[in-house]
Amino acid sequence: MGATGPRARTGADRAAAPDAPLVGVAMPGYDVPVIDERAVRAAAGILFLGGAVAFGVAAATGSSTPLKPFGMAVLLDLGLRVGVGDRWSPTLALGRLIVRRQTPEWVGAPQKVLAWWLGFALAAATCVATGWLAAPLGVTLALCGLCLTLLFVETAFGICLGCSLQRWLTRTPPSHCPGGACTTGD
Repeated sequence: MGATGPRARTGADRAAAPDAPLVGVAMPGYDVPVIDERAVRAAAGILFLGGAVAFGVAAATGSSTPLKPFGMAVLLDLGLRVGVGDRWSPTLALGRLIVRRQTPEWVGAPQKVLAWWLGFALAAATCVATGWLAAPLGVTLALCGLCLTLLFVETAFGICLGCSLQRWLTRTPPSHCPGGACTTGD
């Protein structure tokens, strides 16, 4: 154990341990895989910043064109997190780099995965509405506004919708929520 707590497993560690979780790390003392909340919030802030700029330009120009590449970037980033593993996400990698000198705040990875699936679904719906369906700008801005709101709430307040969704939608209550917000498991 170092000065910042237990060492997170690296990509080489995960390759050597085939039972390693796809998202998060298995840490002693935790009943589920965990992920550093500080890095997750930093990544959400990066996505929020990019989205806010694209949203502002789209609203000012009256064109959804600036939102299209951003929507695809979000779709790719979240798709990598849930499909291949969190270590492949560019925004999470940058978030980890930004907070690398801070003590990790380990939170349950399952609820983060649920939240990322929600974000992936919203990004996919927005991309389909904007591209294939050629939805009016107002519809596109409303969908993007919802995504930005969720990112802002995660970044600014540390409130993860995944904890609430896991509590409502699954039989397994969330554990190790940010700030001890879980009613069970913490």
